[in-house]
Amino acid sequence: QVQLVESGGGLVQTGGSLRLSCAASGRAFSIYVMGWFRQAPGKEREFVAAISWSGGTTYYADSVKGRFTISRDNAKNTVYLQMNSLKPEDTAVYYCAADKDGGPELQWPLSSQYNYWGQGIQVTVTS
Repeated sequence: QVQLVESGGGLVQTGGSLRLSCAASGRAFSIYVMGWFRQAPGKEREFVAAISWSGGTTYYADSVKGRFTISRDNAKNTVYLQMNSLKPEDTAVYYCAADKDGGPELQWPLSSQYNYWGQGIQVTVTS
């Protein structure tokens, strides 16, 4: 089992920045890919970004490319999501997720690819 705990969310104005963290515990060595997803009120959960646990390969949704950066610190079993130039449409509950089974990058945006999920953390961007 892998436990995931997000932190770093909050309230920020348009154009501001936040950094989310996701700490993994338990059988963290079994993780293959870590991803961030988000869900806005009344909308489906959508993919934001993902990173391979070992190689650092990254993958982003078009809506966040150039604004968000995903990174990981293997020594701390932690993944980060640096969010810059935030917009009101980035407002959502953000979830981190871990995939222990692996798969091609094209599958990383699929929520069904992930085995473990954090509890979610609120990010609110005011205009």
